[in-house]
Formats: sequence, structure tokens, C-alpha cells
Amino acid sequence: MTVEATTDRSLLSTEYRTLTYVTGPLIFVENVHGVAYNEMVAVLMSDGSERSGQVLEVSGSTAVIQVFEGTQGIDIDRTRVRFLEEVAMIDVAPELMGRILNGTGKPIDGGAPIIPEQRLDINGSPINPFRRAQPADFIETGISAIDGLTTLVRGQKLPIFSGSGLPANELAAQIIRQARVKSGEEFAIVFGAMGITHREAAYFMNQFESTGALERVVFFLNLADDPTVERLLTPKCALTVAEYLAFEKDLQVLVILTDMTNYCEALREVSTAREEVPGRRGYPGYMYTDLSTIYERAGRIKGQKGSVTQLPILSMPDDDITHPIPDLTGYITEGQIVLSRHLHRRGVFPPIDVLPCLSRLMNLGIGEGKTRDDHRAVANQLYAAYAQGRDLRRLVAIVGEEALSDTDRRYLHFADAFEAQVIGQGDEGRTIEETLSLGWELMSELPIAELKRVRDFIDKYHPTAAANKAAEMGDL
Repeated sequence: MTVEATTDRSLLSTEYRTLTYVTGPLIFVENVHGVAYNEMVAVLMSDGSERSGQVLEVSGSTAVIQVFEGTQGIDIDRTRVRFLEEVAMIDVAPELMGRILNGTGKPIDGGAPIIPEQRLDINGSPINPFRRAQPADFIETGISAIDGLTTLVRGQKLPIFSGSGLPANELAAQIIRQARVKSGEEFAIVFGAMGITHREAAYFMNQFESTGALERVVFFLNLADDPTVERLLTPKCALTVAEYLAFEKDLQVLVILTDMTNYCEALREVSTAREEVPGRRGYPGYMYTDLSTIYERAGRIKGQKGSVTQLPILSMPDDDITHPIPDLTGYITEGQIVLSRHLHRRGVFPPIDVLPCLSRLMNLGIGEGKTRDDHRAVANQLYAAYAQGRDLRRLVAIVGEEALSDTDRRYLHFADAFEAQVIGQGDEGRTIEETLSLGWELMSELPIAELKRVRDFIDKYHPTAAANKAAEMGDL
């Protein structure tokens, strides 16, 4: 064993020259002492450069270290390893708003250095369940299919299930442009991009800058050609900043993470390099636990004004909603928003398939004083009518439209109008009032006797209810 005391007394650490094995992004160091799990490491290269890493595992006197910048060019005989005696940390300050950072939280936009107000552990601190406040209050995204039928509630975690080639990024950018909370409350967005392409990064940058949204966004950017291991730190760094802004600065924070599938692929790559026994489809058996440490960082705390709301985006491989990534995500989160390839092919944007969508906390954020008193009833009626229209499409494919009754034809036409007008709103945002009013306009094409779920609100909101009553009185 060769152990050297560092010449920099300020670091108060020990350097090891006992690197024995390199595999993938991992290095193995023998004969270590006093090393802790998750401890940060400086890997001192033979050419004088330095890379950073983190201890993944300690077994006896052997430490397994993941190197964030990759292991290419590491010389086993000449590379030194210094254990820094601290976990992964990130510098936070209010000045992070409007900045672009890499996956480990270092500025990459060429701006002035950030003077940290605090230095925080990126793993965060678990919220005491007793101190958790119930998610409540409405976040208006400007997307009718979300606001009207799958409402996002402050403090909720609501994933978007996408697929290869579907416009999840465009939907995320639109939400970032349009998202609003109650007037008078400060709102911030933390955007964590993992493994995206240069083209996607340029799209987001252009969107944020052209619309002025960048001023309230903290942008974490990990590109596809950046180190894989850095991808594992990106969501944790993003959520640490979100918690700081929410619970230290009393902001309402919306966290958008894209693409969680890339994160899980990085998790699988590191697991394979560690030669762990694989679980379903090669993903590590602890992926559920790992994802929960990310998703469960959303929420509100009693006595605190701020909140952390999550909209993670993931691509379902082969559009398979039973794939381990969406499957485990669905167990942890409170619903899902599902994008439809069928609607996308028909040119509908955003192509949200409302039938498999769900927001389990929707009732906590809607109603009188939050959105409108008829919101729940309208959502139920629109959902039921659209489901019936979709069922009738399958029947028409067999027997033809001529075999349908007049009421069935109305439901069929309702489904077409619902997709074209409510779901397919394009790039323009809508207020919740506009969404609910549009819903009533579409429902007015159905017989009033069919509107059983909004019966209590017909007189107040139905566009033709007053005229129908006047006509009935005239006949009498």
C-alpha cells in the first residue's frame, strides 16, 4: 500500500495510490481507511488534471468510486485518489434564478460566478411525515386537458408519460411559459434536463430566452455526450435548489425533470459495471427505491409558504406503459399524464390522451375559491361523454354510422370536437375559466337529459339553458 499525506494542509485529507481496477465509470481503490458511503473524491490524473467522483460502496478495505468525467485515460499505476471527507454538495443562492448550470450545479452560461449563500447536501433531508402539509391549491398550466381534467395541485408529483418522437419537450416548454399560481405569490421553475441532445438543448434555450421565461428558471443541463454518471446527480442537484427556493425563500417551485428514462438507463449502466444481479429488463432491483428518493422530495411543509411540485417526464420504451420505468413511477407518484401517438399522428397538439390520465389529488386543488364550483362536475361529464364517443368509434367501424341513433351520433361528433378544440389547443394558453366555458359549449350539443353529472349547474352555466326555459314557458 502507498499512502501519502497531501501537501495542501488546508484539505486535511489523505491520498492513495492503490487503484487496482477500472471498469466502465468505476474505479476500485484498495487498503482505504475511514472512507464513508457517498463521500466525494478527487481523482488526480498523471497529466496533472483532476476529476471528481463519489464513493458508491465500501467493502472491507476496498472502495468503489464512480468517476463523473469518465475513466478514459486513467493510469492505474500513476493515478492518485484523494477522499474529501464530505458528501456531494451544491452552492445555492437567489442569484441562481436565470442561470444555466451543468448536471453537478456548476455555471456553464459564461455569467458571473455565483456567490453561495449556503452549501447544501444534494441528497436532501427527508421530510418528517408529521410535518408534511396536504397538497392543495391549483397550479394553472394553461393546458386545458391538464387544468380541466387532470389538475396539477401545488405540492403534487404528476409525471408525463411520453414516447419516442412525441412532443413532450414542446409540452414542457409550453408549461414553463404559461404556468401560474395565485396572483401576488412568487413562482419559480427548476428545469433538470438529463441526457438530452444538443438540438433539444438549443430548443429549450431559445424558448426560454425568446419568451423571457429564463428569468424565473434555474436550468440544469446534462447533454447526451456528457458523462453518464453526472446524469445521476442532475435531479438531486435540481431538487436541492428547488427545496432551497421553496423552504428558505418561500417560493412556489415547479420542478420539471426530463427525461427520467435517461436517468434510469444511467442507473442501469452503473449497476452493470458494479456487476450487480439485475432485476426486470436489466434494471437494478433497487430502482424503485432510487426513484422514490427523487419523487418523494415534492411536497409542502406545515408552517411554510413555499412548495415543491414535480412534473417528471419519461419516455416509455416501445410505448409500453408496463415497462419498469413508467410502472414503478406510477406506483410512487399521484397519477400520470399520458401522451397519445394516435393523436400526434393526426396533428393534435398537445396529444394528451385524457382517458388513461389521472390526478389523484385533483379534488384538493379545485372547487369554489380555487377554480370554479362546477369544475369537478364538468370534468366528470366531459370525461364520460368523451369515453362514450370513443367507444362508439369502434362500433362505427363495424356497423357504420347509419346504424347509430341520433343521440349516439351526437356523442360521436362530441368526441371529434373535444379532441379538436379542448385537447388540440395548439400553442396558445387558456385560463381555467376559458377551459370550463369551452367544456360547457361542447356539452350544449348533447341533449340536456344526458348531462346527468352537471345537473346542479345547468341553470347557471349551460349556454342555452335560459333560452330553452323561455321557449318552454312560451309553449305553455
